[in-house]
Amino acid sequence: MPLSTASRNSRFSAEVLPHGGAAYNLARWLSRNETDARDIVQESLARALQYFEGFRGGDARSWLLRIVRNTASTWLVSRPPAAHPDQSEADEPLEPAPGSGAMRDADPLGALISQDQARVLRQAIAQLPLEYREVLVLREFEDLAYRQIAAIVGCPIGTVMSRLARARDELGARMRAEAQSS
Repeated sequence: MPLSTASRNSRFSAEVLPHGGAAYNLARWLSRNETDARDIVQESLARALQYFEGFRGGDARSWLLRIVRNTASTWLVSRPPAAHPDQSEADEPLEPAPGSGAMRDADPLGALISQDQARVLRQAIAQLPLEYREVLVLREFEDLAYRQIAAIVGCPIGTVMSRLARARDELGARMRAEAQSS
């Protein structure tokens, strides 16, 4: 029996909308452009709402992120990204993980060094090939399990693991090269 519109919207708001930040984060890293990321998330949420009656419960975050990934793929084919990644992403510092105990203002010099390292890290991630960047973001930033990532990107777990290993290797090589050139 179909849900009433009010019931569907209420359930959608409770189960899917809390994952909007993860959706934006993935869209931002895939598109490498803030404006495109907002558009991708908006279109993804519209699609998710449209097909929400087909969602039978389970992991709403993975379900939404799969929609975001598919929407971003379509978006990027129809609107190729600029030759250079949007630098605003690379200029924003990475925030310390909640509960990490990182203190921002305790050591101003340390904070500046951390911001510079975060900028370099963001630039290195933005330069990774899309298939590496997406699994790295889903694993390291969204803390998803390999099985969830495999469902989102539509490939076997072994492929996720090898892409993630290659992404980490390439990211490490880029970071070492940057450190040697500084």
